[in-house]
This record gives sequence, C-alpha cells and structure tokens, in this order.
Amino acid sequence: MPVTITLIGKPGCHLCDDARAVIAEVADDALDVEFDEVSLDDNPLWSELYGELIPVVLVNGKELAHWRVDKKELSHAVNTALAEAS
Repeated sequence: MPVTITLIGKPGCHLCDDARAVIAEVADDALDVEFDEVSLDDNPLWSELYGELIPVVLVNGKELAHWRVDKKELSHAVNTALAEAS
C-alpha cells in the first residue's frame, strides 16, 4: 500500500515551492510514495483549519508539518508509514 504525501498550499506561496521541492526529493528516494498537491482555496474546511499555516504537509492524512518541511523528518515519517503498511 503506498504512502501519500499531501501538500496543502496556494498559488504564489514561496514556502509552498520550498516544501514541494523537499517532498519531491523524499518521494523520489522512496518506493510506493504518492505525492498529492491541493489548494487551500479549493476547500473551505482547509481554509478554516490551516489558514495562514500553509504550506501544510500530511502523511497519509496526518499533519506532519506546516510552514517549513524538514527533509529528515519527512523521510522518517514516510519510512514509518511504509513499515506500518507492510
């Protein structure tokens, strides 16, 4: 079962660009990882929950980080999720 990394952001967000780059590195280094990006503007609930916290990174639907994404922390979360899935 693949692990899904979700980036919640919005257009023109420079921190979202930084998060996207980190996520791409981690996703490229792991097997069975899917990357999904959604806009805060597409869902009123996300706007209410996350507002100014973007970018928000979820791993299998669980919030991992907001504003800045640490590559080691994301890799660890992905590896943990992969181990739990097997």
